[in-house]
Amino acid sequence: MVARGPPAVGHGRGGLVSAREVVTRVGVVGCGRISPAYLTAPGRFPNLRVVACSDLDVTRAEKRAQQFGVPIACDVDSLIAMPDVDVVVNLTPPAVHHQVSTAAVRAGKSVYVEKPLAVDREQAAELLELARSHGVEVACSPDTFLSPVLQTCRSLLDQGAIGTPVGAVAFFATRGPELRHPDPAFFYQQGAGPLLDMGPYYVTALVNVLGPVRRVSAASTSGESERLVMSGPQRGSLVPVQVPTHVSANLEFESGTVCSLMTSFDVWAANLPRIEIYGTEGSLSIPDPDGYEGQVRLHQAGWTAWREVPGPQYTAGRGIGLADLAAALHGDRTPRAGGALAYHVLDTLLSVLESGQRGTHINVESSCIRPDQVGAGGVIDVP
Repeated sequence: MVARGPPAVGHGRGGLVSAREVVTRVGVVGCGRISPAYLTAPGRFPNLRVVACSDLDVTRAEKRAQQFGVPIACDVDSLIAMPDVDVVVNLTPPAVHHQVSTAAVRAGKSVYVEKPLAVDREQAAELLELARSHGVEVACSPDTFLSPVLQTCRSLLDQGAIGTPVGAVAFFATRGPELRHPDPAFFYQQGAGPLLDMGPYYVTALVNVLGPVRRVSAASTSGESERLVMSGPQRGSLVPVQVPTHVSANLEFESGTVCSLMTSFDVWAANLPRIEIYGTEGSLSIPDPDGYEGQVRLHQAGWTAWREVPGPQYTAGRGIGLADLAAALHGDRTPRAGGALAYHVLDTLLSVLESGQRGTHINVESSCIRPDQVGAGGVIDVP
């Protein structure tokens, strides 16, 4: 069987982009644990250049600048005001995403935000409207759906490899970040928890392949009222839990597909798939959406075993969504990880939380158009 899909595009470093692309100047706000992935992104995506970094702790920004060869380290306000910055990458904690993003947009900068887009719908909608009025773009992680493996899954479904998708499951099940993170408190504050922290990877991947969600229902609970920090300088201290730490939900997609989603910080061990989609003519196994690699597996009607499906080859990794935003700014198109997609994912996740609190179905008011695939044409051979 042959299924149509994206080709092996971007054999150079750039993946989605060409070395001939106009270079976009990036300023990184927030120099915590995730910042090295963005500070090294120009090594993977040649249309990016990090020109400045900042942090509330300027000393930390200075250390990152020295470590990664960034020309300027400064305070946040100074970076946002810099005329040489085209895009601000917002890596701050979720509670201040809105403050930093809106300041950047008001300064005429496009913004790439680490998920979630904001902590509530009102802030997210205000940011997107402000960006429209200022003629700039907002994009948001996760960008893992742009990886070769998840683009392969999109191609297989679009070309009918499993027929009509009927059902799906998606599981994130682990013990909480207090096991390994040196400062895990924010994971248990409003705007975080397993659903808002990890759910964006799963729901974004699902929306990419199945389209937007129309209705949800959920139940949620918390296993403990406090969490014991087990690593780093805060080892032995207790973190209060302000959000549900185990959420089970049903997602009904506009396409008619129904998905069971579970996200949990209360699971010590589990044998569960990441994502599987079940169709009228087969099943598709999707690898961990919190990554850029993995193996796509397909089982069509009549087969006796799962088969691995190779995909296209191009550069992927943290920063591919930022590189795509930069290319979109110079290509008169919408970024694939754009604001409408991020808003719909946030709206869906908040609806899940509200459903768990109310004990009723919640209609998801927003919608979105599935992002364009990476590349066009090409062939994926199903063994």
